[in-house]
Amino acid sequence: MKLDMRYGHHPEDVKHYDTEALRRHFLVEKIFVAGELTLTYTHVDRVVFGGATPTTQALALVGGKEFGTPNFLDRRELGVVNLGEPGRVIVDGTTHALAAGDGLYVGMGTQAVSFESDDPAKPAKFYLISCPAHATYPTVHITRSMANPRKLGAPETSNVRTIYQYVHPAVCKSCQLCMGVTVLEPGSVWNTYPPHTHERRMEVYLYFGMADSTRVFHMHGQPTETRHIVMANEQAVISPSWSIHSGVGSGSYSFVWGMAGENQTFDDMDTLGPNDLK
Repeated sequence: MKLDMRYGHHPEDVKHYDTEALRRHFLVEKIFVAGELTLTYTHVDRVVFGGATPTTQALALVGGKEFGTPNFLDRRELGVVNLGEPGRVIVDGTTHALAAGDGLYVGMGTQAVSFESDDPAKPAKFYLISCPAHATYPTVHITRSMANPRKLGAPETSNVRTIYQYVHPAVCKSCQLCMGVTVLEPGSVWNTYPPHTHERRMEVYLYFGMADSTRVFHMHGQPTETRHIVMANEQAVISPSWSIHSGVGSGSYSFVWGMAGENQTFDDMDTLGPNDLK
């Protein structure tokens, strides 16, 4: 298991970052590596995220000095979405078969979690996000049909999309983690517009389902100090609570979002108008 560490940043400092610094601190360019489990630990709400791409051997989440606990989930909870071929997640000896698009919630106190692919030549791509927890809830296998769908946007604003809430109070209990998948309609390019902030929750985006030539311009920074980070397929970005949340693509894409913070109220956000942005 490989772990990259990212630290917190004050918005007054970030507004002086150039493109290279923004990308170094907030962008994770490689999530899925064949045969490896790669994680990023951000000190923004102590969220851990990354990818498990098992081939010939199972890949296991482990604890240790970086987490201060013998097992990874001793004081954490976990959300998983499979973006690849069929695979399995083994949770304390119980096997959960995840097809493409399936999700899994795993509660605090779980001792062993490992990942396997049905076919090593066509591996699963398990995207993971974890945050600290203070209560234990049951493991839940969440198919796309079980997720809570919310259709938002309009053709006139190029942002028609369906938000599938996986780890959410409408679907299963969790301590503070929320996680889901947003799918845009053909012809829509904005993942949300006008943008918003939610000071009470940070967010991590993983963009996927993109052609090689497609790019997403992920909007970052405070409303009056906006920046952008250009992203390719299967890359992730850390969006602190003080940053705007929005993005626009040059072609078709979807994204996994994960949030942690003060509450799980999805609509608890501060919407901004075009005149609020600079």
